[in-house]
Amino acid sequence: MAIHHADGAPSWFELATRDQAAAEAFYTGVFGWTQRQSPLPDGSHYTIFQLDGRDVAACYTLMADQAAAGIPPHWSVYFKVADCDATVDAVRANGGTVFCEPYEVMEHLRSAVVADPEGAVLALHQPRAHAGVGVLREPNSVLWVELATRDIARAEAFHRAVFGWTTTPFAAGPTTYRVLATPGDEAGFGGMMEMDEQWEGIPSHWSIYLHVSDVDASLARALELGGSVRVPAFDVPGVGRIARLDDPSGAGFYVMTPSPPG
Repeated sequence: MAIHHADGAPSWFELATRDQAAAEAFYTGVFGWTQRQSPLPDGSHYTIFQLDGRDVAACYTLMADQAAAGIPPHWSVYFKVADCDATVDAVRANGGTVFCEPYEVMEHLRSAVVADPEGAVLALHQPRAHAGVGVLREPNSVLWVELATRDIARAEAFHRAVFGWTTTPFAAGPTTYRVLATPGDEAGFGGMMEMDEQWEGIPSHWSIYLHVSDVDASLARALELGGSVRVPAFDVPGVGRIARLDDPSGAGFYVMTPSPPG
């Protein structure tokens, strides 16, 4: 099942992990997801996580070349595009990097892996048979995506040029923050945050926020299943309660209980 994803919006979320079985047990245990496994030609499988029968995310085991290159377990964010090849050209023209040229993922999608000028990696999703996730912004699904960057002005200019995003300043505390949206979407799909000295040694990166009904209960359950807390739960007035976790292999993500509307 699928929902409509606007061009430029996040449309798929994918975990690369060292221990796929442990990841499957962790995420199904914390978020109540079920799983559907699709066999791959090398004998491994691709796991699609589902929520009430709707695709919510996926995971796979890090490939040998990724592990050899030192790529750690991580969550990737895919953004929908109308033309993957043209978007790759725009990435290059605006100072970005192309790590993986456009390629076909069987009958499902055309994709590429790129980075902005600050080095934050993202994936492109030109739909074929697979339109993307079938659920967003509901409990136990992805609520928000966020770019942490060293140079917010540079990152903002790049993403506006490549994806056509609108960016709106938001008072999020001690650091500069922008709300990201596709044209015509007033609510926005994510944010962009400028990293300060507290982020020393951490590269620019994308993160996902998973919607939960009780952040503290989710942290307790995650700890029971082998996860760890990287940033303890904290409250942002008018936004919600947030914490950052690592799963058993070290892939990081946020959980969030949003404040009631208004």
